[in-house]
Amino acid sequence: MSKTFLLTGSARGLGRSIAIAILDAGHQIIATARKPNKLDDLVARYGNRIFSVALDVTDFEAAQRAVKAGVERFGRLDVLINNAGFANVGAVEDMPMEAIQSQLNTNFIGSVHTIKAALPLFREQGAGQIIQISSIGARIATPGAAAYYASKWALSGFVESLAQEVKPLGIKVTAMEPGGMKTEFAEDSSLTIFPSQPAYDATAGATGKMMKSPDYLEYYADPERVAAVVMKISELDEPPVRLLLGGGNFDYANSFDEARMRSDNDWKWLTLEG
Repeated sequence: MSKTFLLTGSARGLGRSIAIAILDAGHQIIATARKPNKLDDLVARYGNRIFSVALDVTDFEAAQRAVKAGVERFGRLDVLINNAGFANVGAVEDMPMEAIQSQLNTNFIGSVHTIKAALPLFREQGAGQIIQISSIGARIATPGAAAYYASKWALSGFVESLAQEVKPLGIKVTAMEPGGMKTEFAEDSSLTIFPSQPAYDATAGATGKMMKSPDYLEYYADPERVAAVVMKISELDEPPVRLLLGGGNFDYANSFDEARMRSDNDWKWLTLEG
């Protein structure tokens, strides 16, 4: 049975791969983007099964309008996929406050906007699904990515709590946590690296250089494979609440979990004094 999806950040990168996967599977899509004309080729290719809508996710009223317009077009919304986002990298001391606020406003608050816009409809339907594109950055910590990781830790924590709230209402929620992908993510339009003082060359500065390195980009995932997993999640009766994506990421994230557990045990004597 065909479903209706609403996808943010549809015009490029992973979002475009997801949009094509949805359409190739025979579904309908409300494809949102800040510049919906970049979806014109998909509209020409797939016809009336794609409805392109202008949306800046930082605008809550615009998110509400996008949901309303999509439902008016297709009569229903089954799955919301939050994909819109970007990354700022640099030392906390040297990153402008505006950049930190913008990171959180788009990656975290922007997703909250679309979720809140869709929830009343899902609740009334007694069914619905939210798939949140988060990041392995919701499980790890490295220098130079504090603002980006903060947005992703917030997202995955938000989703994990939300899933418990809405499960009795028939609403399924999943946070997907992939690593980097071979998309425009590493380009200036999606990844901004702020220069750091020499004092941070070995920490935040090193992270920035690594993320732009061709050798590092070779380890990025294929967005079409990630999009295929998104589609599998949309078909599950009981999807996971949080899902790491990628074999290397599984081991990497677990190494951080193990390190935290060791630290908890090392400091247990002080914990018990609290």
